[in-house]
Amino acid sequence: MPISIYNSLTRKKEEFIPLSGPQVKMYTCGVTVYDDSHIGHARSLFIFDIIRRYLKYRGFDVKFVRNITDIDDKIINRANELKVPWQELIKKYIDRYYGDLENLRIQKGDFEPRATENIPDMIKYIQALVDKGYAYAAGGDVYFNVRKFPSYGKLSGQSIDQMETAVRIGLSELKHDPLDFALWKKSKEGEPSWDSPWGRGRPGWHMECSVMSQKFLKTETLDIHAGGRDLIFPHHENEIAQAEALTGKQFAKYWIHHGLLTINGQKMSKSLGNFVTISDFMAKYKNSDLLKLFFLSAHYAHPMDYNDAKIEETKQALQRISIFMDKAKAAKPGLATVSSKDIPDEIAQLKDKFISSLDDDFNTPEALACVFELVNLANKNIERANFVTSAASLLKEMFKVLGIKFETVKTATGISDDEIKSRIQDRVQAKKSKDYVLADQIRKGLEEAGVILEDTKDSTTWRRKL
Repeated sequence: MPISIYNSLTRKKEEFIPLSGPQVKMYTCGVTVYDDSHIGHARSLFIFDIIRRYLKYRGFDVKFVRNITDIDDKIINRANELKVPWQELIKKYIDRYYGDLENLRIQKGDFEPRATENIPDMIKYIQALVDKGYAYAAGGDVYFNVRKFPSYGKLSGQSIDQMETAVRIGLSELKHDPLDFALWKKSKEGEPSWDSPWGRGRPGWHMECSVMSQKFLKTETLDIHAGGRDLIFPHHENEIAQAEALTGKQFAKYWIHHGLLTINGQKMSKSLGNFVTISDFMAKYKNSDLLKLFFLSAHYAHPMDYNDAKIEETKQALQRISIFMDKAKAAKPGLATVSSKDIPDEIAQLKDKFISSLDDDFNTPEALACVFELVNLANKNIERANFVTSAASLLKEMFKVLGIKFETVKTATGISDDEIKSRIQDRVQAKKSKDYVLADQIRKGLEEAGVILEDTKDSTTWRRKL
């Protein structure tokens, strides 16, 4: 079955056919480094990591580029607010961004270019647009002439006339038309700036993505361009205009946009006190699998609301999987990969269903349903060693695709594995001596320390609470 993707450009699902056979060239808009990354960023980072993982799983050679915006009005304003050099600010938040990626266990891109390291390429790109008549200089700025690009608005579904009614030109504007957007911005006194044919300044925000995506993917037409739904207009619309005006070729074949994240039904905002950073989440829950499983429960294109009740539900779901995996380890240490001829039919069918779910526009809720169906099926067949081994092997394969890796999380008590095992032995001896009061006290003591015991016919297994 082929992979189908909902293409924001054509507004329909299409069969995914890369331009160069098995090679996929994918670009996604990254973070602007003026503050800590929040869980909305985490969802975006994770969604596109899943898409990259799955395409690789299906045999594609994925070249993945994700930019870092390290010069922008927000960065300049924040540096001024904190009274620190802008270079110091971006270094701090780039370091924290990479720390967040590591804590979330999300892979870096094949390239993660920074805007400030590619400004000479942007200047050449802008000059070429000026030479072709698509851009003009005005008072040290350079603007893109939107009316020179007739298909402007094709991604957002707006005509130029519709957009014009929502825009008003300011008295100080140097633009020929209110819709024209900046390719190069003259710097104010004290602001970061670079030399250019139009004077000292810096590139407009939209320019960096057009330039760096084509440069680092070594193509004029990307297979996939991805980002949040909030970037469709004006950011992605302007990227298309710049790139296609310059090359005369389609900028990206498939556009993928994810839905946005709210907190308790509201937009995330520091003023509302509902701003949850990735480090906030990790400090509270100490488990990135929990956040990832929560994200997987909604289709990437849909909006999603984060709240404590949903995280608690997700915690219980993660616990169910963890309990089965512990049982499987106890039943069959090592869990070697099972050959396809030894996989029971019911499990093989679930694998096919898992793949077909992700083939259908990366439908993670359906894929997740396959995971839980497999866990339920395996629990019903827990006495069949081959069945359990096959199920656990497939679960590990599914988790690798979905970016889930069960982490051992120590509770605040810091009780060690050796101490847990020692107490379990004490409990075994107490039960042999028929001192059931002591055995029960040991169980309760371990539970208070965040350790759950489960007695089987032959032994006792244990796990830490999430």
